[in-house]
Parts: sequence; structure tokens; C-alpha cells
Amino acid sequence: MQHRNVLREILLRRFVRANRIVAVHPPRASRLHALKRRWSGSTLKISSQVHIAIPAILVIAALPALAAVREVSAIGLTVNDLGRELSFFTNKLPFELVSIATASGREQDALLGVSGVNVRVATLKLGNESITLTKHLGKKGRSIPQDSRSFDHWFQHIAIVVSDMDKAYARLLESEVTHVSTGPQTLPEWNKDAGGIKAFYFRDPEDHVLEIIWFPPDKGNPKWQQPTDKVFIGLDHTAIVVSDTEQSIAFYQNQLGCKVVGGAHNFGPEQEHLNQVFGANLRITALRAERGPGIEFLEYITPPGGRDLPSDSKGNDLTFWNTQLVVDDFSGLCDSLKASKTKFVSKPGRNSQTVIIRDPDGHALQLNSSPHSFARN
Repeated sequence: MQHRNVLREILLRRFVRANRIVAVHPPRASRLHALKRRWSGSTLKISSQVHIAIPAILVIAALPALAAVREVSAIGLTVNDLGRELSFFTNKLPFELVSIATASGREQDALLGVSGVNVRVATLKLGNESITLTKHLGKKGRSIPQDSRSFDHWFQHIAIVVSDMDKAYARLLESEVTHVSTGPQTLPEWNKDAGGIKAFYFRDPEDHVLEIIWFPPDKGNPKWQQPTDKVFIGLDHTAIVVSDTEQSIAFYQNQLGCKVVGGAHNFGPEQEHLNQVFGANLRITALRAERGPGIEFLEYITPPGGRDLPSDSKGNDLTFWNTQLVVDDFSGLCDSLKASKTKFVSKPGRNSQTVIIRDPDGHALQLNSSPHSFARN
């Protein structure tokens, strides 16, 4: 038995060690030791490891009435070739182009903390959720590092919900997307909370990581279980790697007002094949605002060595994801964040109603002032 375990470890190391992979249809993985539990709408796993039965709608209703963050309104990606990225998201994926706008001048310089800003921004929708693709027409930033790994602290992805994993994956194969996962991974049925959930990671043409995820009938946000003839439905969450979960919860929940709604401790062969990180052992924490996609923390307990975002990273680099949040009491929140020494990407503006900040690990968040009518809903 010992010899078999050693042989398995050697083979698995060889199988998942590459940063990118072309091969698909991996061998059947053995049982997962600890399962990724997602907020299912009927069960909420909290940090004390106690399971509380609670309808999903009550989780939303329990959010503070005056929470700073009202909505995750869009998730932004910085791109170099807008035409190629638009073709990918609207042809190989069925996002709908909503608008394309250009922006430049002092306000944009101040917002992004970069001089001479001249950007073209495309807004796209899938279902009720939105993303933006921003191309810098003047000063292009750095590409995503070729050796970027799923456990580096600048890592971020968006999770696209699908109604049929086989059909969605077949479409991605036909489009010859670049794999991150070795293939779709199914969480084992023996887990009552997450059994049957399927997921797959891949890359867009400029190396941004995307996920497709499928929820069985008893899992996921109830809205993903509505009858539909569409294969790609909408965005469930954006996931970010964090170095310290408690530190990130203190920032997102205590300062911004997001709500922790679930969590998990994840490791085993399925996770290794999903993230393509040998020995992946993750602590996962899910947060939500009242509206919009969730924000998910991925803290890698192992392997060690996840790299910090370089200190000289700028708003025109392709590692610059921009999660956009609608907030109440914009001025008061900005004052509070400044007092707590939060890093601001944006330069001070007298009448600005939008700023970009960085969380404890450097992930960019754009805070947009909430319209008065929405703030009172």
C-alpha cells in the first residue's frame, strides 16, 4: 500500500505541475478529503462549524439596513486587445455587449492614479450581472505574468453559472479555450452540502482566469434553479486569493459592510485538478452584499509561496481587476477608510463620487456613491 501511495503521488505531481495544460479528460480522482461547501440557500456553514437551517432570503434580509456596500454592480478586467476580448466574451461566451465608452482627462487620471489616462470601456451583461473590459489606449500596462499561479495573491476569477456542464464544457472545447483545470471536476455525492456541484477553470485570450460552475437542484442560490433554455446563465461570484482570512473579513465585513454567508475547508485530488495546484489546501469564505455577485476568499494553507502583488502595480496592468461596489454614505466611508490607512489608488478629489482603493492584499475595489433613491430602498 505504501508503494502504491508513493507511485500515485509521483504520477499526480507530473500530471498537475504545469501552469497550463492542453490535455483533457483526467483519470477519475479519488475521494475528496474535505469538500468545498458553498452557500446552498438551505444550509449555511459558519465558522463555528455549526450548521444552521435558514432560507436564503433571510440571509439577505439579515444584512444591516445601513450597510456601506449595497451592491456588487460589476466586475472589471483590464485588457490590451479590446477587439479580441470582445470577440471571446460575446462569441465563445454568450455575454451581451451593452455599451462602449471612452474616457480621458484629469478625472480619469485621478481615479486610476495614472497620468495621461485615455481608456475605452466596454460593458457586457450575462443574465442580470455585468462585467467591464477596459483598454488603455495610451499607456499600456504589464501583462499577467506568464508564471502566474492560482495561489499568488493577485489571483482573481469570475464564476459563470451554467445550466448544463457537459454542454458548456463542449462549447469551450469547441472554442479551444486554454485549460487551467484538467477538466470539469464533480464534488462527491457523499457530501450533503456540496455533493454534485461541478466546476471548471479556463483562461481568456489574455490569461484572465474564468470559472464555469453548475449547481444541482438542491444547491446554490435559488435563482440558478429557475427553468431556462440558456446554457450560460449569469455570474455567481468573483473569487480572490487572500493571505489572511481574518484580516480580509475585518476589512470587507467590518469596514465595508459585506456579510459572511458561508465557508469551507477544501483539499484533495479534485481541488488539485480544479486549481492545478499540487497539495492545494484552501480555506474558503463567501461574502455577499444585498445585490449582485458574491465575493469569495481563497486562502491557501498549502502550498506556501503565494506571491504578493508587486508594490509598483498600476491601474493599467492586466492584473488590475476592478470589483465595483455601490456604497452608502460615500464621504463618510472614505473618511473611515483613510483613518484606517487603507491604500487609495485614486488621488484626492474635491467632488468625486467614485474612488478606487485596494484591499489588504492589493485587490482593487471601485467605490461608487449610491443614488439617493436606491440608498433608501
